[in-house]
Amino acid sequence: MKLQMCAWPEVDAYLKESTGIIIPVGSTEQHGPTGFIGTDALCPELLAFEIGERLGVMVAPTISIGMAQHHLGFSGSITLRPTTLIAVVCDIINSLTRHGFDRFFFLNGHGGNIASLNAAFSEIYAESSLGTAGANRPAVRCHVENWWNGEAIKGISEKYFAEAEGSHATASEVALTYYGYPEDAARIRQDRLSPRIAPEGPIYDADDYRRRFPDGRIGSDPTLATAEIGAELFEASVTGIGKKYHQFLVGE
Repeated sequence: MKLQMCAWPEVDAYLKESTGIIIPVGSTEQHGPTGFIGTDALCPELLAFEIGERLGVMVAPTISIGMAQHHLGFSGSITLRPTTLIAVVCDIINSLTRHGFDRFFFLNGHGGNIASLNAAFSEIYAESSLGTAGANRPAVRCHVENWWNGEAIKGISEKYFAEAEGSHATASEVALTYYGYPEDAARIRQDRLSPRIAPEGPIYDADDYRRRFPDGRIGSDPTLATAEIGAELFEASVTGIGKKYHQFLVGE
């Protein structure tokens, strides 16, 4: 159930049955020569929409721009400051709590968002602890789930990619988007990159990143990605994350 495709009476009806919502969150940043700039938002969105359909869960509009300052050396990348992302997440939660939502499951596609998401949750909890939240706000619970963390996902990645998975522009995330968007994948896919496996290293500012990782990849060989592997990742993710959402919803 896509929130943006509902009329408000439908949201009211949903809230009589459930107060949980999935919020996909990602980033708009380069993913090497063979990955979509929107990869980190496309992955959780694909998964969230399918989970929503299978489980009857409301899915909020994707937060498509995240904390990605270190990617600004590559054309097309867009970033929010950490403080801006925190404010955006807090405003979304506070908006939805006004209507009765109180369980917020953030399905994340970008490692750079994790610190800001957890900081936003702390701000929300602090409002309740300090008594500054609205008197009519329910007891809110928030959770961030990184789509790539499931054991089944790690197993598929190890099976097909091993050390070529990497940590940015990974073979797994590229494969998942190739499955979701095959026509666009055919346009950008390449058979060979040089070096085959990109270098590893730390991340600082945008200029330093571009010097260390000239084509944008970190430790990966996404030429190994295929739509067929993406289909396996998709099914394993939807199943595993669906279970985690249910556990979160019924937990204390």
